[in-house]
Amino acid sequence: MLARMNRESVPSTWDDIFNDGFFSSFNLGRQSASCPAVNIMEDEKEFRIDVAVPGLSKKDINIDLEDDVLTISSEQRHEKEDKNRRFMRREFSYNSFKRSFQLPDTIDQDNIKASHESGILSIQLPKRKEVVQKASKQIDIA
Repeated sequence: MLARMNRESVPSTWDDIFNDGFFSSFNLGRQSASCPAVNIMEDEKEFRIDVAVPGLSKKDINIDLEDDVLTISSEQRHEKEDKNRRFMRREFSYNSFKRSFQLPDTIDQDNIKASHESGILSIQLPKRKEVVQKASKQIDIA
């Protein structure tokens, strides 16, 4: 009810200017604050993690490995300042995420590799040679 009373006491022109819908067209380039989507694949030789990171360059992304936990993170701050204007509304853009994955003991942690192309971060997690399983095969009975 309080929101309704405030809305009614403000002229509709002011309401149109200050409501978030008015500024939504200016925010189209801003990234969502949510975690990026991840695909995890496995074959007989490795696991692969693909992370959707559109708009980020490889220098914006950190990959850390500690105590069998792989952590992918990013933090960006964008502050635009115009000293010649008085601001009625001013927005700072701050984007960050952090995703962590507990690695199985079958991973060869010394040979983990990462690449970044077209907004996709790919991390190859090779399996240790002693645990790589040969593909199953059918054995004929004589």
